[in-house]
Amino acid sequence: MTRLLIAAMLAALIGVPAQAQTEAAPDGDGAAQTAPAAADGDDDDDDDDDAPAAAASTVQHHDFGPSGIMTRANREDLAPLTLSSGKPVAEGEYSLQSGGYYRIKIQADGTQELALSGGDFFRAVWINEVVINDIEIRPMGVHSIEFDDAGEATISFIAIMPGRYTLSIPGSSGETQQAVFNIR
Repeated sequence: MTRLLIAAMLAALIGVPAQAQTEAAPDGDGAAQTAPAAADGDDDDDDDDDAPAAAASTVQHHDFGPSGIMTRANREDLAPLTLSSGKPVAEGEYSLQSGGYYRIKIQADGTQELALSGGDFFRAVWINEVVINDIEIRPMGVHSIEFDDAGEATISFIAIMPGRYTLSIPGSSGETQQAVFNIR
């Protein structure tokens, strides 16, 4: 009997979120409406009880379109990075917006075996993909990228954590041997 009651309670708890999702209906624009809160006393957040129920259930949505933030229309192409012996890596500092979708090319001319390292930068962004010779790699994380010969890699990412980050050539100390990214 106890097992039957526990199973019924679990089924009810698990079924509530699924039922709330199926109750969402599209409006005239095709955007989904959120289902109303189940009951005033059932929420488990720490909001003040003084706030109106309607204000607590409103969700602000961005109009990124049907494909979301990662559509080509939302992506900004940054000036490429250059890996070449004796040449600056970047033309200047990059200014990025947290939550923005970006793509940057890294071009190596093969004059020297060079790499770009920047664990702090790669932890501050979410990498969508790294494309090398039309091969798309979707990594869980990156610390550096190295070119043994001439070639090109393209990295697409979403800037997440605000701050000042650098991608630099390991072992170099010159300011021209790094790319600076300011995420605001």
